[in-house]
Amino acid sequence: GNWEVAGTPILPYKQGPWCSLCTAGLSGCFKSWDHSGGLCEVPRNPCRMSCRNSGRLDMSSCQCTCPPGYTGRYCQVRCSGQCLHGRFRKEECSCLCDAGYGGAECGTKIHFPFHTCDVRIDSDCFMVSPEADTYYGAKIKCQEKGAMLAQIRNQKVQDILAFYLSRLEMGNRVTDTDFETGNFWIGLTYKTSKASFRWDVGEPSSFTSFAFGQPDNQGFGNCVEMQASAAFNWNDQRCKTRNRYICQFGE
Repeated sequence: GNWEVAGTPILPYKQGPWCSLCTAGLSGCFKSWDHSGGLCEVPRNPCRMSCRNSGRLDMSSCQCTCPPGYTGRYCQVRCSGQCLHGRFRKEECSCLCDAGYGGAECGTKIHFPFHTCDVRIDSDCFMVSPEADTYYGAKIKCQEKGAMLAQIRNQKVQDILAFYLSRLEMGNRVTDTDFETGNFWIGLTYKTSKASFRWDVGEPSSFTSFAFGQPDNQGFGNCVEMQASAAFNWNDQRCKTRNRYICQFGE
């Protein structure tokens, strides 16, 4: 790993578990906040990330352990303060509202009938949004209607929704043009603490319909969408992406 300049041996490296290939003096790299001394830059923080709001970074797994009241990859999301008509889900850091109530803290009374069905499958009603939002924005909007993001528990529901969405794409029924993809959020996220995908109610997903090669980005793409380019099979996506979404109402 050493070389010569004008016949003079250059020994830029020193031993260390994270010895960098660049040095401040020889290759134009500069020491930054996570490096310390010597010709060989040795990161103090090999994860190259930090946890906000007093979260604790586990160097071995590069995951944040968040203090009470915060969640997210970097502990950047503040939890709901209270659940007036529902139960607080610590893992989700949000409220799961009782039937007839919605809003971030389940404080909004929903007057029946409060929805129309785009697709009815057995005893469940599914409503497809014409507008787009982030995953957590979509989750709140479903709750405001007294619903939850769709939970696809079997192949029958997957096939019917995929068929409906494919027909919807042909008609281009979109009222909000500010969306990033032609995909749709469902209520499934990757829980790093459980190392598995789970529905918003906290249950693991025994049925999955991921597209070929998916999921492929569990560290960053923690939210699941039905992907138009894969016949509406599933893909893990960054939660801040703006998608349309599917709300589910139970009888």
